[in-house]
Amino acid sequence: MKIGVLGAGQLGRMLALSAYPLGHKMRFLALSEEDPSSLLGKTFIHNNNPEVIKKFSEESDVVTYESENTDLKIVNEITSTTEVYPGEMSLRLTQHRGLEKNLLNKLNIPCAPFELVNNVSELTQAVTKIGLPAILKTTKDGYDGKGQFLLRSESQINEAWEAMSGAESILERFINFKRELSLIAVRGANGDLKYYPLVENSHHEGILRLTVAPAQEVSDSLQKKAENYMQALITEINHVGVLTLELFDSDDDLIVNEIAPRVHNSGHWTIEGAQTSQFENHIRAITNCPLGETSVKNRFNAMINIIGKLGPTKKVLETSNAHLHLYDKKERENRKLGHITITSDSYQDLQKSIKNLSDFLP
Repeated sequence: MKIGVLGAGQLGRMLALSAYPLGHKMRFLALSEEDPSSLLGKTFIHNNNPEVIKKFSEESDVVTYESENTDLKIVNEITSTTEVYPGEMSLRLTQHRGLEKNLLNKLNIPCAPFELVNNVSELTQAVTKIGLPAILKTTKDGYDGKGQFLLRSESQINEAWEAMSGAESILERFINFKRELSLIAVRGANGDLKYYPLVENSHHEGILRLTVAPAQEVSDSLQKKAENYMQALITEINHVGVLTLELFDSDDDLIVNEIAPRVHNSGHWTIEGAQTSQFENHIRAITNCPLGETSVKNRFNAMINIIGKLGPTKKVLETSNAHLHLYDKKERENRKLGHITITSDSYQDLQKSIKNLSDFLP
């Protein structure tokens, strides 16, 4: 099949690398021929040109996207002629934190108490209802810690609102948690559903830096609870493809933080660490093929993000159980330039390798 991807970043790049062995061809709707995926398929530079978007759609048998910030208008336009997976509902709900939280409440899936705010007066009222500390976020477009402000004192209310630049925002109660987890699942067009194990994530300044997979000390009941959340959500929105839940582990309970309707940074370990990577399973799902097994190949796995500067990549190549993935991006502060996966049969050896590659961690 000819698979179109809205966007041409590193996620599109890794989707392409998984699609070609399955016999597919790739198309990318991109902003620049310098985008990471541009050499891995036919690239359409659109700049919101409707004729280019139409041609991209006509030359694709199925279309997917790599970001929840994808333009809904473009998705709706393409849907009139070409199937888009995941569907418009998945994208619309996850583009707006208020809609996302309301859906979680509807499905009785725990999330932080919240209030929508549109001005400083509403923010003041929300602080009274929610309490402090709390996190103020823009309802749209925030990622990797952007568009967020941690409110610890009422004296910060004006400063917090100014940081939102007047955008509609959401105030969420700050959750005390032991650790951050995520669950990745994939659902086929026929409703077949598979889960990867829960993984543990470590962030720095809002950016994921390290994932350990599977997460340690996860009971069967905790894994099952996360899967129950996922099943309710993914079925409700009729999602096809990979879906990710970012979770807080709080006193042996799970609280959903965010939903991502796409392949996810915390699932990069699956390239070497799982029987079928999240990227291949996403391709399988949107092309109506049987889903691959999601069990781990190695007992212990990790993923380290390469952020801002490439660093000593030769050291990665000298580490026998490490694998280097670079995205063909220029260095820039806080930019994701690549990642490292580590596989091991021993948790001690895994930690030793992570320590050996600590130059890539903050």
